[in-house]
Amino acid sequence: MKHSLVRQHIIETASDLFYQKGYNRTGINEIIKEAGIAKATLYNHFASKEDICLAYLRYRNDLFTKNIKTFVGNAKKGKDQLYALFHFLVEFFSEKDFNGCWCVNTIAEIPRENEKIRKEIQKQKEEFIEFIKELVEQNYSQNTTSENEALAKRIYLIYESSISESKLHQDQWPIDTGLSLCESILN
Repeated sequence: MKHSLVRQHIIETASDLFYQKGYNRTGINEIIKEAGIAKATLYNHFASKEDICLAYLRYRNDLFTKNIKTFVGNAKKGKDQLYALFHFLVEFFSEKDFNGCWCVNTIAEIPRENEKIRKEIQKQKEEFIEFIKELVEQNYSQNTTSENEALAKRIYLIYESSISESKLHQDQWPIDTGLSLCESILN
């Protein structure tokens, strides 16, 4: 296999394991076994489990970003594009392997001192807030940039609590309630 294909295979294998079992409950040997590779092969691509985790976070985020942008972009312009964030979340929740937000799951498992992983997760969340802010500006612009940012952060917090609570309760009602809250702040 080509070097880049082997690396991608390791990332996808680790991604499935980290997402379903958790970062701490997934060992290097399990990744090696599931990927069907030698230990030396893994270490030719990644120096540490932390490096694999960073690749996992980026991989999941890239997929998420591509999918949510496409989904929201297909919604009718205006408030519907903001509501589409929650409609996307309903589809995400409906997936058979739904286990909540990969970032929140990971941050809950790492020590506070792990700044590399923490900064990656913060970067991803800040990019998501920026995406919501762009949606606000394009579809429901307020008077100022700071008001657009404040509205984006409110929608972001509703979205994030919806995903976390839907995982906790294993039910869609938090997403439905999140959509309802979003609708009420946009009216």
